Amino acid sequence: MKKNPIETILGFCVLIFAVVFMFYAAGRVDTRQVEGYHVWANFSKIGGLQVGSDVMISGIKVGTVMKTQLNQDDYTADVLLSINSNVNLPIDTVAAIADAGLMGDKYVRLEPGKSRALLKEGSKMLNTKNYKSLEDNVSEFIFLSTK
Repeated sequence: MKKNPIETILGFCVLIFAVVFMFYAAGRVDTRQVEGYHVWANFSKIGGLQVGSDVMISGIKVGTVMKTQLNQDDYTADVLLSINSNVNLPIDTVAAIADAGLMGDKYVRLEPGKSRALLKEGSKMLNTKNYKSLEDNVSEFIFLSTK
């Protein structure tokens, strides 16, 4: 089998481009866990939220999901969030689980409230919105359109 030198050079170029792209992508992605104070949120459905997922306010990362566990009393999901210590959240902050994109990644979206009282280490968020899957949204739309 005869080897063409142009194919070999082109193969090396593709490999070099792939390595450069990987280093660029690794430098752009913020995968560090946020260290700060911890708060709990309780959801009926978390839709595949994973430990290490982002916690965001207005699209800015302010925290990390540290732990998910099943609440044995009512069979809901307890989620432990680590929030940046520079971010002071009011006690009426709403936590919602949202899709980060088409690939199925989930994150916790926080909508700060207006209260002057702030969440402290170990406190529990009282206002949460459960994850709504694409199927839930479609069935809701169909149900509303048939009324």
